[in-house]
Amino acid sequence: MVMIDYELKKKVMDANIHDALKYCYQCNRCTDVCPVADLAPNRYNPRDLILNSFLGLRENIFRGDDNFNIWGCTMCDTCDEICPQKIELTGIFTVLKNMSIAMGEGPEYYTIQASAIYDSGKAIPPQPAIERRREQLGLPKVETPNIEEVKTILNETKLNKIINK
Repeated sequence: MVMIDYELKKKVMDANIHDALKYCYQCNRCTDVCPVADLAPNRYNPRDLILNSFLGLRENIFRGDDNFNIWGCTMCDTCDEICPQKIELTGIFTVLKNMSIAMGEGPEYYTIQASAIYDSGKAIPPQPAIERRREQLGLPKVETPNIEEVKTILNETKLNKIINK
């Protein structure tokens, strides 16, 4: 028996301005232009993800063992641009990713990257080779972020609890 998750449906509908999602007529243009769907056609399909979200079919979205169907989206916004109904699909994908994290099902690379940002204020720590090249090109040094400010923001969003900091 298929269970409908009405809370999931509400979160997805609330993420979309003026409930535009209900006007999705499953034209498949989002999948047709998606670079990830093109490279991983059997693992990632924006159209299926939107349909399952709209219908509240949690089991089809959050699989536990393979969450690439959620995390495959790179947020390139190509689907948003091509959608004839102007549905903000990447906003919905963000809601699903946040739900995945809240359930403890986010991919390891997410928490590793988030920890790097928390610790250094940057997603990629400074590299001596990059600094040397910048100097050779006459570019200014990259400013060091205020790490305490970054930590304050991340603590307010509760990211520190998710990444155990």
